Amino acid sequence: MGSLRVSLVAVVASATMLTACATTGVIGQGSATDVAFTPCDKIACAGTLNGAHYEIVMPAQWNGTLLLYSHGYRPSQPVPPGFDPVDTTAEPAPGWASGSKAIGNALLQRGFALAGSSYAANGWAVPEGIAAGEDLFAYFRENLAVPQRVYAWGDSLGGLITAELAERHPDWVSGSAPVCGVLAGAIPSFDLSLDVEYAVRELLWPQFRITGFTSYEDALTNLETAAKRVLAAAADTRNGGAAKVLYIATVGGAPLATQRFDGSTQTSRLNAAAEGVITALGMGTYGRYDIEQRVDGNPSTNIDTDYSYRADARERQAIDALAPGATAKYSAALAAGLRTSADVNARSSATALGDPQGTASTPMITLHTISDPLVISANESWYQARSDQADSGASQLVQLITVPPATYPQQPGAPYGAGHCNLTPASRLGLITLLDDWIRNAAEPDPSSAALVAALGPASGFDPAAVAPPWPADR
Repeated sequence: MGSLRVSLVAVVASATMLTACATTGVIGQGSATDVAFTPCDKIACAGTLNGAHYEIVMPAQWNGTLLLYSHGYRPSQPVPPGFDPVDTTAEPAPGWASGSKAIGNALLQRGFALAGSSYAANGWAVPEGIAAGEDLFAYFRENLAVPQRVYAWGDSLGGLITAELAERHPDWVSGSAPVCGVLAGAIPSFDLSLDVEYAVRELLWPQFRITGFTSYEDALTNLETAAKRVLAAAADTRNGGAAKVLYIATVGGAPLATQRFDGSTQTSRLNAAAEGVITALGMGTYGRYDIEQRVDGNPSTNIDTDYSYRADARERQAIDALAPGATAKYSAALAAGLRTSADVNARSSATALGDPQGTASTPMITLHTISDPLVISANESWYQARSDQADSGASQLVQLITVPPATYPQQPGAPYGAGHCNLTPASRLGLITLLDDWIRNAAEPDPSSAALVAALGPASGFDPAAVAPPWPADR
């Protein structure tokens, strides 16, 4: 097999940021009505609320709807390779803070008001994100106008914040659109990252410390060494290393395609598996240090976890093709390893860092790429299960999945469907169109309809037959 072409520093950087990612495609159009509001030359449409920078952008003619955006994870400390300053910029629409305003401008042309903020703290800042959204809505209502409708939306960690806002505030959140969201919440997500760390320790690097990092630098040092071990193993197709990486990828539910690797060949699948594993390790090291500081201890456990069911029949066949009997052998190794218990108080405290129940009683449309190595699409099935369990006839949930082409070059990579939040602008705008039509016209989206496909755009990758896989621990 040729050498793996995963850039370690790029993966290390991407693994620490649950952020909105690149978008490509055709911008949609829309129309607006004219609802009165206090203009921004008479009221502060940018500033700070309780430690969070905010920005409000009003259209020339307002249709009465406020789009309240929650951004994704932002590191609380500078990280490699760039060591850029910590970002505290307000974000009223996807890409706005980085200068990519096409989506926001298209929504303004359609008459929507845009609002978004940073959070009072960075990192796994779900409580701060919820508070920022609540404060910004209250400020808008009290100073600009009472919106006729409020649609909460957000990317990645912001998708989790969006779901929490929708569940907590049905009195003013008219509808919501979590995008590539961490909908399983904090505890399942960090339990899963612990699973990957544990598998790497037991199968590749026995000295790997998987909890209790003393600093960000300590976490990054462990991550970098572990990542190098993963890359070296993935390149070893003769002595079982590649089979180990493929097995570890199944433990964490990592897809075998990413934005750079289409998974159409064995080499590409192993590249994708390595990227997915290293990405999970980023969350389990750098991200874990952040969350352990927040809850004063380790909130994750694998005490009663049975790893023997993580690989399905197709995955077992692929692993065993690289090393006969490998799946059973590696499962036995994990069964025999030293497990990690959670600090009881820390685990209890972690519920405040995002624990959606699937109880949103106003319309919710989610959108996710099927092959997301950072926030796996199984987050959708987790939330669907919660929604089904909680449903008393009030739950309104539609989930949309995009799928990449069968093949694509490493550069520029997948146009859609693979990678974290790798969605076209047309599909993001279509998402708002669908939500708006549902709320204003009682037109619940039908995933099998031509109208829904048209709304998301001809090049969105939306597949009505696509279903998110089960959460790895629920197999």
